[in-house]
Amino acid sequence: MLYFIGLGLGDAKDITVKGLEVIKGCSRVYLEAYTSILTVGKEALEEYYGRELLLADRDMVEQEADEILKGADVSDVAFLVVGDPFGATTHSDLVLRAVNAGIQYRVIHNASILNAVGCCGLQLYSFGETVSIVFWTDNWKPESFYDKIKGNRDMGMHTLCLLGAGRKIYEPPRFMTVAQAAEQLLEIVQNPITEETVCVGLARVGADDQAIQAGSLREMASCDLGGPLHSMIITGHLHPLEVDMLRLFSGPESLKGLKMTGSSTYIS
Repeated sequence: MLYFIGLGLGDAKDITVKGLEVIKGCSRVYLEAYTSILTVGKEALEEYYGRELLLADRDMVEQEADEILKGADVSDVAFLVVGDPFGATTHSDLVLRAVNAGIQYRVIHNASILNAVGCCGLQLYSFGETVSIVFWTDNWKPESFYDKIKGNRDMGMHTLCLLGAGRKIYEPPRFMTVAQAAEQLLEIVQNPITEETVCVGLARVGADDQAIQAGSLREMASCDLGGPLHSMIITGHLHPLEVDMLRLFSGPESLKGLKMTGSSTYIS
């Protein structure tokens, strides 16, 4: 059996009881090492799980999948993913490869940023399509994600922006902050999004030092939410209850640009 096991968002203890039991009985345990990170490193996971973890980077998963699947038809192999196995990044290709090889698979789910983002008080069913924002360079400034944000906004939906990681060869990885994402967005914003549009910055969701800040896009460009991972939400139409929740994470003037339209909707 090939097991896809979600690790949750915080630390080693966020794994489910079911997931931990499976890990302890597997012949090999791979840790997917490119979609996301936990607040603890590989060594802390190995100590808590009591197992050696084999790092599986993007090249291995995409180009050397047969190595992961090797022997999974006669013994149990685990593939660990931060968050949920089919959350921000799906692993459908690995599933299809297993099925084509006659290997059974099973998924053990966990929390992902796609549902845990509700911690800021925005209602999950009011979110539209999720987008990814990547680091710009001097010669490469993709803006295709903006059309999706605009489409969500036009429908009154919130947009969860997953903030990218980047690295140059021989350099350690770097992770985009809310402030960096907001700075890039401010260069390309156009109606119906402005620098006064209410946004929410989130960092290390699920960890003990989780951080949330609400305010205008302009304010997000100067906020400091600490270490990775960061996410940002561009709000759409806001229910009064959502506004009350956002006030828990904002300064006294941060939401002053909100306007009421109708009896139960705010916009910025």
